[in-house]
Amino acid sequence: MVDVLVTNGPMLIGIAAVFGFLMAWGIGANDVANAMGTSVGSNAITIKQAIIIAMIFEFAGAYLAGGEVTSTIRKGIIDASYFVDSPELLVYGMIGSLLAAGIWLILASALGWPVSTTHSIIGAIVGFAAVGVSVDSVEWGKVVGIVGSWVVTPAISGFIAFMIFQSVQKLIFNTDDPLANAKRYVPFYMAFAGFVMSLVTITKGLKHVGLHFSTAEAYGLAAIVAVVIGIFGKIMIGRLNMSTDVNRQTEYANVEKVFAILMVVTACCMAFAHGSNDVANAIGPLAAVVSVVNSGGEIGSKAALAWWILPLGAVGIVMGLAIFGKRVMQTIGKNITHLTPSRGFAAELAAASTVVIASGTGLPISTTQTLVGAVLGVGMARGIAAINIGVVRNIVVSWVVTLPAGAALSILFFFTIKGVFS
Repeated sequence: MVDVLVTNGPMLIGIAAVFGFLMAWGIGANDVANAMGTSVGSNAITIKQAIIIAMIFEFAGAYLAGGEVTSTIRKGIIDASYFVDSPELLVYGMIGSLLAAGIWLILASALGWPVSTTHSIIGAIVGFAAVGVSVDSVEWGKVVGIVGSWVVTPAISGFIAFMIFQSVQKLIFNTDDPLANAKRYVPFYMAFAGFVMSLVTITKGLKHVGLHFSTAEAYGLAAIVAVVIGIFGKIMIGRLNMSTDVNRQTEYANVEKVFAILMVVTACCMAFAHGSNDVANAIGPLAAVVSVVNSGGEIGSKAALAWWILPLGAVGIVMGLAIFGKRVMQTIGKNITHLTPSRGFAAELAAASTVVIASGTGLPISTTQTLVGAVLGVGMARGIAAINIGVVRNIVVSWVVTLPAGAALSILFFFTIKGVFS
């Protein structure tokens, strides 16, 4: 059957590239909108600014830190040994999975549901492997871990967001002089944000560029970045124009201005970390197809990237966000709970901290679920009435549906593609 790969190789790669682009587009429309939703929802930046920031930083993250080598099978969900005798099945499956996950993401984005791109592609891969190849080819333990992460991830980030927001309330908003306290404490929040964000970037992003740091070096570098950002923050806050009218409302508005500066910084970092991490969902299966076809049917555990794969993923992500990202931003930023820059900042910082904790402990997490959990945590800090339960219910339902939806679509496409080529 390997001759199928030889005769139809270029065509299979072409189809995979198109579907990989579609998947990247879906990631942009759905996931990047999550990363930017809190900044837009709290009015720290406009949608146009969010798209420009995301274009630059997502592209940089995906392109610089997306990796020269990518694991052919994401997260070790399926056992490659089942495909050794029939590598073309892996190729059909990966192509079908990309199309399935891409379609599901675009559908979810149209409905404004923030779903997990990682889980979409994993559901798709599990579906074709279990039905099309063998139930035993799926590492079910890993799948159970992913389902478990639906509860654990939002809980951790929600708790962190709750604590950060409570501290902001105590140190700044509930004091006699909120503005003076904002000027005093916000540089520390900025430094902490700088520390967490640079840690995410150093541990997740830079190792792909060939820069390897030991844990001590990573923390040291992050600490230096934190100090620089703290000092920069102090200078910037000193230069803000504050109205001197001393009523409470204006004071709060002034404090929020301070946090709005912070939101822009966190948004840039989130976009970079997200680009470096999630572009793999689109290009991993694509790289697998390219490597299997080019090696004449050999399945390695890692695939070297062809030069055109990363830019394809990066451009797809940016276009998806620009053209289709508005609705998911609306859900995260406006519909779950009312966000102000200080609340949005607490949510985004909590989400980033959770990503650091998770990558340190190897938890399979989804950026989406981390962020939704964090926004909920901030909402909870203001009491349950501040949360729109209907929206949250829809979001949770869409998470649960993601795995089976991806699986069902990919089974359908797998058999269709198999029928066409064999």
